[in-house]
Amino acid sequence: MAFDAIETPFGKVDKIVGGSATYVAYAASNFVTPIQQISIIGYDFPKEEMETMKKRGVQLEGVEIVPDKKSFFWSGKYHLDMNTRDTLITDLNVLADFNPVVPDSYQGAEFLMLGNLSPNIQLSVIEQLKTRPKLIVMDTMNFWMDIALDDLKKVLKKIDVLLVNDSEARQLSGENSLVKAARAILKMGPTFLIIKKGEHGALLFHDTHVFCAPALPLEEVFDPTGAGDTFAGGFIGHLAKTKDISFENMKTAIIVGSAMASFCVEKFGPERLKEITKKDIDARLQTFVQLAKFEIDLV
Repeated sequence: MAFDAIETPFGKVDKIVGGSATYVAYAASNFVTPIQQISIIGYDFPKEEMETMKKRGVQLEGVEIVPDKKSFFWSGKYHLDMNTRDTLITDLNVLADFNPVVPDSYQGAEFLMLGNLSPNIQLSVIEQLKTRPKLIVMDTMNFWMDIALDDLKKVLKKIDVLLVNDSEARQLSGENSLVKAARAILKMGPTFLIIKKGEHGALLFHDTHVFCAPALPLEEVFDPTGAGDTFAGGFIGHLAKTKDISFENMKTAIIVGSAMASFCVEKFGPERLKEITKKDIDARLQTFVQLAKFEIDLV
C-alpha cells in the first residue's frame, strides 16, 4: 500500500494511491471476500481509501499504521512502448522497517498471495501461518534475484505458484528458452509457474503441460503500473471463489486475471478497478473467450 507518481506518453499524475496489495485487493474483492490485507502505511495514507477498501470487503487489521512516518513512494516514467520504464524515485519510508504480523483473525486463510517484496518478509508470513494454506502464490522480481537469490530460493521451496515476467524467468533459470526456463524453475519448488508477457499475454506451466493465454489488444493504455498485481488479484480471486486449484481451473483463472489487468491499464492507478461491475467483468471475459476461440477442420 503506497503512493506512486507516474508519467506515461498519455499523461501524468503526481501522487496516486498504489502498491501491490492495493491492486490485488481491488481485483480479488470482485470474486471473494473477505480479503485479509497485510501491509504497512504511514500517517499520510488516505483514510477515505481505507474506507473504500473496507466497503469492498477488505479487512485491514493486518495493516500497520506508523504515525510519524510517510508511506512508501515510487515515481516512474514509461517509454513510448509502455513496457519499459525508468524509476525516478524510490522512497522506502515505512517499508524500510516492515516486519509483518499475521493477526489471529487471519489464521486459517486458505489462499495466500505474497506480493513482490523481500523474500525474508514473504517467508516470515508463510511461517506465521499455523495451518498451511491450500494455495500459496508468490510474485517476485529481478531486484531480489540480484541481491537475495539464496533467500528467494528458500521461499520457492514453500510455495505453489510463482509469478514472474519473461526476463525474470530467464534470469532465475539461466536459460534463454522459456520452456527450458520453466522446467528449471519448477524443479526449484513451485508446482505451477506463470510467465507474464505484458501485452503478449501469459504462459502457465505445470509438469509437462503448457497453456498460453492471450492479452486483449487495447486501443489505449494509460498506465500499466498495477497491471501485474491486478492480474494476480484476479487470478487468486477466481481460485479462492471456486476453491479448485487444478491445472484446468488455473487456465480459467489466468483469463480472469488477464481480463482484470485489461481494465486496470485504462486509467491511472486503481481508479478503473473501483468503477467496474460484475456485468463489465462478464462482458470482458466473453471478449477473451471470443479472442481465442476457433474451429478447424483437420485436413
